Amino acid sequence: MFLLDNIWLILFILWGLPLVVYRSRFRKSVYQTESWVINIKPKFGKEIKALFKNNYSEDLTFIKFRNFYRFYLIIYIILFSTSLAFSNNNQLKKQKMKIEIGSQLPLFSLPNQEGEIIDIEKLIGNKNLVIYFYPKDDSPGCTKEACYFQDQFEVFKQEDAEVIGISGQSVKSHKDFAEKYNLTFTLLSDQGNKVRKQFGVPTNFLGLIPGRVIYIIDKTGKVVYLFDSQIQATKHVDEALKILKTL
Repeated sequence: MFLLDNIWLILFILWGLPLVVYRSRFRKSVYQTESWVINIKPKFGKEIKALFKNNYSEDLTFIKFRNFYRFYLIIYIILFSTSLAFSNNNQLKKQKMKIEIGSQLPLFSLPNQEGEIIDIEKLIGNKNLVIYFYPKDDSPGCTKEACYFQDQFEVFKQEDAEVIGISGQSVKSHKDFAEKYNLTFTLLSDQGNKVRKQFGVPTNFLGLIPGRVIYIIDKTGKVVYLFDSQIQATKHVDEALKILKTL
């Protein structure tokens, strides 16, 4: 699913690898040197002129690398433009479906770390819900966040709230994660990131890392607060408790 969602970005990156190689060879032939240092020197005037003119019409090596460089550069520009267009289009789609403060909690069902299917509709009305999306089991930031939630587990119970973590790893991965750190709250397996997309949770770092967002839902099923921060993992817990105390 990730490959399909980011196919143009992936092609853009992969196509850039041979482009770097041919540009290096082209620059060396333009500046008549074999030193790799020429690739990082801020010289562009002669290179740009050589790209459109036959400066060394008798030099077959120059002509070959120039033609390759031209070809890869043109395709690269096309891929970049297409990637940008698709990125903007996907962003608009996400904005349309994004869950915000005041939105009604979308209904979904996912398996927890024990393999049991949790129907979120059955939880609405019974307790306040603290639903947080995190990137990956057992990664440093996610571990710190999960352990902090566990440390404050009794406090959340006092606030009549149920904590639910959601990420794209498997049920087994969630179970291993929960057992390793003695996590007693619910972890849901959202393989394929269907629910993440349903909420419109953003991705970070060129779409490579799933975002970290927390949603506070009251007993009517309405989103009353959300907090989005990739790097402030433990602050999600503090923000959740602060809001719950006002409900």
